[in-house]
Amino acid sequence: MEKQQDTELCYPQLLNSSCRKPTLHWSKAVLLNIVLSCISLLTAGLNLLVIISVSHFRQLHTPTNILLLSLAVSDFLMGFLLLPLEIIRYTTCWVLGDVMCSIYTFLMASLFCASTGTIVLISVDRYVAICDPLHYPTRITVVRVKVSVCLCWFFSTFYSSIHTQDVLIEPGRYNSCYGECVFVISKIAGIVDLFISFIVPVTVIIVLYMRVFVVAVSQARAMRSHVTAVTLQRSLNQNELKAARTLGVLVVVFLTCYSPVYCYFLFKENVVNNSSLFSLFIVSYFNSCLNPLIYSLFYPWFRNAVKIIITLQIFKHDSSESNIL
Repeated sequence: MEKQQDTELCYPQLLNSSCRKPTLHWSKAVLLNIVLSCISLLTAGLNLLVIISVSHFRQLHTPTNILLLSLAVSDFLMGFLLLPLEIIRYTTCWVLGDVMCSIYTFLMASLFCASTGTIVLISVDRYVAICDPLHYPTRITVVRVKVSVCLCWFFSTFYSSIHTQDVLIEPGRYNSCYGECVFVISKIAGIVDLFISFIVPVTVIIVLYMRVFVVAVSQARAMRSHVTAVTLQRSLNQNELKAARTLGVLVVVFLTCYSPVYCYFLFKENVVNNSSLFSLFIVSYFNSCLNPLIYSLFYPWFRNAVKIIITLQIFKHDSSESNIL
């Protein structure tokens, strides 16, 4: 009986100091690892295609695409780093040590915050493009967008370092035994974080897109009523409206995937490693896989860029000047 009990421990030699192994049946654990590993690879691969496309082709060096590049970098890191670590944290004992656990917690907070901030910047970009199209080229420039993205990542890193300073200063502070990786946050700190990193940004996003929707509807009616309008101007307006709809889908999917985990933080006093939180995190990580699929459905330039990359035409001379729009 003692031998059977020892086999259930992460570190049998440590006896009472060791955590118990997860109680998942081996078949469920194998299936879960295979499915989540496939999602991780798919997420990393698709977002890598977005990163290469926007970075390589000069035609794609636009303010909006720079924002999509920032989101793709965040999504790539989530699929390539965080999701595999989340699989280890839930399906088996944490064998990577307390320092790696602290780094994982910090990266998770930073990337979630960076994704939210980038979505806010995308909403601002669409707001100016639809509501003030005449001043859009002068107000939203590539240089300004790059500076905004850098500030977004800097703020995300700085805020996350403060939010997770306990485990960064003292790794393993909240671990009750060897073989686990947990982060405990008080209810007050959780509510403050909820407002700063989710409620306030989401409010800004919703308000901006409501304004975009109202203006887009009025512009569509105006274009239908003025039959003598210039064809080129109509085409430009339609392109902006189409971009707004596409990015609107992106925002809705983002809110749908991220809202449950933040609501969990609101109603739970302690954030611990359990099946409910794991499921919510997987839903939020899955958003990183959906974003490139949205691009492939709505953006012809992404499909054209992927064809050039997959067929290795990207290695041809002057391939960066290719016409993919």
